[in-house]
Amino acid sequence: MTKDSIADMLTRIRNALQRRQATVDVPASNACRGILGVMRAEGYILGFDEIPDGRQGLMRIQLKYGPDGEKILSHIRRESKPSRRVYKKVEDIEPVLGGLGTAIYTTPQGVVSDRQARRLKVGGELLCTIW
Repeated sequence: MTKDSIADMLTRIRNALQRRQATVDVPASNACRGILGVMRAEGYILGFDEIPDGRQGLMRIQLKYGPDGEKILSHIRRESKPSRRVYKKVEDIEPVLGGLGTAIYTTPQGVVSDRQARRLKVGGELLCTIW
């Protein structure tokens, strides 16, 4: 059991992308489920499935690659950590790489992308950035 399930999931995805794997399994959690939902909506992954295992369950993530096998996700970084939380007001939420990347926030409306947070006019904890 890891203390930071989000960092564990992001590291597993990063390692699977380096090895050009089609899928990767991560332990299920509500925070990870929300992040994967945003990643699927933004087009960074194909999808994910829930797999019961008699404990907390697993999520099998289908990774996405370009037509020539190039990685769609080139950078994935955990921003807010258990030792250093990062919170942003709605006025302080800026586009990642001029809108080419995505920041994922947890807000009172759930886990959302930076575009959704600005549209909903809510701030929250910056979980990770991807591009």
